[in-house]
Amino acid sequence: MEVVVVGAGLAGSEAAYYLLKKGIDVILYEMKPVKFSPAHKNPNFAELVCSNTFGSMELTNASGLLKKEMELLDSIVMKAAKESYVPAGKALAVDRNLFSKIITDTLKSFKNLKVINEEFYNIEEFVNNKKPIIIATGPLTSEKLFQNLKKIIKKDYLYFFDAISPIVDANSIDYTKGFWGARYQPDSNDYFNCTLSKEEYDLFYNELIKAQTVEFKEFEKDIYFEGCLPIEEMAKRGYKTLLYGPMKPVGLKNNNIKPYAVVQLRKENKEGTMLSLVGFQTKMKYPEQDRVFRLIPALKNAEFLRYGSIHKNIFIQSNYVLSKYLNLRGYDNIFLAGQLIGVEGYLISAATGIVAAINAFNFINNKKFIEFPTNTIIGAIINYITTKEGELQPINPVWNIIPDYNNIQNLPKEQKRTIIANKSLESIKNDLLKYI
Repeated sequence: MEVVVVGAGLAGSEAAYYLLKKGIDVILYEMKPVKFSPAHKNPNFAELVCSNTFGSMELTNASGLLKKEMELLDSIVMKAAKESYVPAGKALAVDRNLFSKIITDTLKSFKNLKVINEEFYNIEEFVNNKKPIIIATGPLTSEKLFQNLKKIIKKDYLYFFDAISPIVDANSIDYTKGFWGARYQPDSNDYFNCTLSKEEYDLFYNELIKAQTVEFKEFEKDIYFEGCLPIEEMAKRGYKTLLYGPMKPVGLKNNNIKPYAVVQLRKENKEGTMLSLVGFQTKMKYPEQDRVFRLIPALKNAEFLRYGSIHKNIFIQSNYVLSKYLNLRGYDNIFLAGQLIGVEGYLISAATGIVAAINAFNFINNKKFIEFPTNTIIGAIINYITTKEGELQPINPVWNIIPDYNNIQNLPKEQKRTIIANKSLESIKNDLLKYI
């Protein structure tokens, strides 16, 4: 039986590679070079649109652990990255053109691959015929495919804008510089309110409006709407704009004292180990975010697990429509992977392609679907995006999403991470590889 894979980015390439090795016929739809999205220029597969780095290679870094997990799963992305490596300190960086060429040549060397260079959008056929398909078209999914996705996914669960606020480690907050409470609900512990005096707000405001920002790429221009403005853009509209917007102190009192300004932190996971800055999406450069946001007294020594950003993207609210096997709920044969499902970053996008392919293979062979263990980075992220309560924002690999990480106390950070990393790799070796 054959499997259709839509999109030859990192996730689609991983999915195709896994299936081709298993002897499955793969029909790979890739609209390049017939049609390019506004972000793509290279006709080869697995084009790296933004950075040419895949992050840290150290095992005590979540990104480094993810690399080791993917190597155990025989990732084509990791193989190509090592062959196209360029020095970048502790990071894994690549020659982007060579990287894409290696993946393209490797996939095209399989005789059971058929490449169709045209835009794919006819999902209805797979709703009716139960043939397996993996959709891995990324954050710039074409309009036609997007419209057809809306027919089987409720419109409310598809997003055009990826407005991401920073996330901080809850253990790194100075809780003496604020208080818990929701607006007009002083007994609530849903939000931690970082308080600022007038002098502290003045300093924060002045540094915010002059901070360096990332320039828009051509395909990101003109994406703002009023509900999705970067925090620095709001600030530039006037000194009091933030005081009537995301930093308003209305309905918030601590011992009957109303603060001059607040920054609300909202729990990002059930355990409350990750907190996001409400309404603080930004185009500031990462070092500037680190510098400016630390001017908020409670965040002076904060550890940033994810920095803020805003992109012109499409992604689904996977927590409402996707299973842990990465198929649509109610459609066992329709799998999704990559940034389209709400993951952030090259490697985790690629890794979800492997997971989708494993379960597509099991689907056509009438085998039990595989759920990745949550003590792995891959399994923890899939668990997070498919079970999170409320609105989902795209997530990149961080330690705090692994449940065991939060259960280990009173150990130095490096030692704790080493223990978790070793458990993760052992879990893949002993509990997963024999089934895939």
